[in-house]
Amino acid sequence: MNDYSITIQSCEKKGVLDDITSIITSYGANISYTHLYVEKNNVGSINFELEHVDDINSLIKDLNDIPEVKSVELHGSQLDIYGKRIIIVGGGAQVSQVAMGAITEADRHNIRGERISIDTIPLVGEHNIAEAVEAISRLPRVSALVLAGSLMGGEITESVKKVKKENNLIIISLNMPGSVTEFADLVITDPVQAGVLAVMSIADTAVFDINRLGDNKKF
Repeated sequence: MNDYSITIQSCEKKGVLDDITSIITSYGANISYTHLYVEKNNVGSINFELEHVDDINSLIKDLNDIPEVKSVELHGSQLDIYGKRIIIVGGGAQVSQVAMGAITEADRHNIRGERISIDTIPLVGEHNIAEAVEAISRLPRVSALVLAGSLMGGEITESVKKVKKENNLIIISLNMPGSVTEFADLVITDPVQAGVLAVMSIADTAVFDINRLGDNKKF
């Protein structure tokens, strides 16, 4: 079984999405991500990320048999193309330093065949950061989250606890005041090192296993 991405163009009509998803699920495929938008000519474009597809050719044939479907295009999955993803959230200066370490380290591993991308969002304010952390669950391909700030707790901690419960996600925090460090997998003092270790913790080509650290998770 393989993972694929498909783009479907169809007439914008009530019930079409239900027909499409019913066929996909009838093949036992899991929809891991979807993005839909309607063009000006009343044609809808839907991108599906599909996991565990056994017979992609038959699936595409059945989708094309839906009267409202205009075309079905097959692509490689986003995971195959863009690979794993690290999100860095927090204050501007700290975020830039973490990104520096992460991008440099990702470049070393990507040369060896990895595909690791780095996304950053400098934010201030407890509610804004908590909202960004909680939204991680709705983003595709995220393997690690780095919290880069000078003080994090309260709402942010609650969002971190929720994300850890719902996702197989490594969370790294800078060493800072606040309760968020209690729930991070790693707590790093140096922001550049935090970026480096974030990449090493998810890279298949790295000789580093976060689970071997035991209770010693502060650096």
